[in-house]
Amino acid sequence: MTLKRILFFGLFLFSTLAVAQIIRTEKPDSISNWKKINKVGLDFTQITFVNWSAGGNNSISGLAKGNFIRNYSRENMKWNNELIIRYGINKQENTDVRKTDDQINLNSTLGYRKDTISNWYFGGKFSFLTQFANGYNYPNTDKAISKPFAPAYIFLGIGAEYSRKDLGFTVYLSPLTQKTTLVLDNRLANEGAFGVQKAVFDETGTVIIRKGKKHRTELGALVTSQYKTKIMTNINLDTRATLYTDYLNDFGNVDVDWQMGVEMIVNKYVRANLGTHLLYDNDIKNKREIDGIQITEGPRVQWKQIVGVGLEYTF
Repeated sequence: MTLKRILFFGLFLFSTLAVAQIIRTEKPDSISNWKKINKVGLDFTQITFVNWSAGGNNSISGLAKGNFIRNYSRENMKWNNELIIRYGINKQENTDVRKTDDQINLNSTLGYRKDTISNWYFGGKFSFLTQFANGYNYPNTDKAISKPFAPAYIFLGIGAEYSRKDLGFTVYLSPLTQKTTLVLDNRLANEGAFGVQKAVFDETGTVIIRKGKKHRTELGALVTSQYKTKIMTNINLDTRATLYTDYLNDFGNVDVDWQMGVEMIVNKYVRANLGTHLLYDNDIKNKREIDGIQITEGPRVQWKQIVGVGLEYTF
């Protein structure tokens, strides 16, 4: 069984268990050590122009999202698990459907503290990140610049976590974390996408002498943090950041992943959301198209902003 199939099976199993938990009806267990939260939502935006003098294109977009949490706590031990899934599309007049958001993110943290008073937990952290569908440098849809498991990122390390439930603040510090980058697509691996070692070609540049590697392993330091608070009545803030630097290759160069979301609660089911996502990874090169030719440039700061109103159900 290939690594790609193993990872797909693992995600499928986790999702199946989560769905089974959602469907199953149980009486509340007052003595359970598990905290279970399921959130599913759909944001929707539509714009239509009729004889609009300023001009504009009709468009429709949707974003499906889910957040499934399974946290275990007993005396001095805790085990926190979270699965985040997002997929968004947009259709504008005279253009094909385009992807606007795509994320599969699984996080698991195991910690142990010396007593029930301490806010410090010592243990390990596992994270996995990939996407559902191919990504393109629009309007060029002939050549994908990313695919499912191309890339995929796996973080596994040991460290300490400082957690304050009363403040909604958590920070995790790891002096020893392995980062594995997977590029399980032959063409992208041969191109050396996302920092993997690219293929070696002959003098003509057409015959592959040595195929590109489909994985890259780094060892470095990881810092993650999350802060959740209520800004005012029915307005909540959730911001989380990840910083990583590799000891062996270009130490001091920091990969950044920072997300911030503001949720405005209209009623039990209707939500308005404002979100931003900033990324910087020295191994991810910027790609753009000039005169029909796709060129690769150096790394760039990536920035995304999302505003949406839609339905959300929590159970």
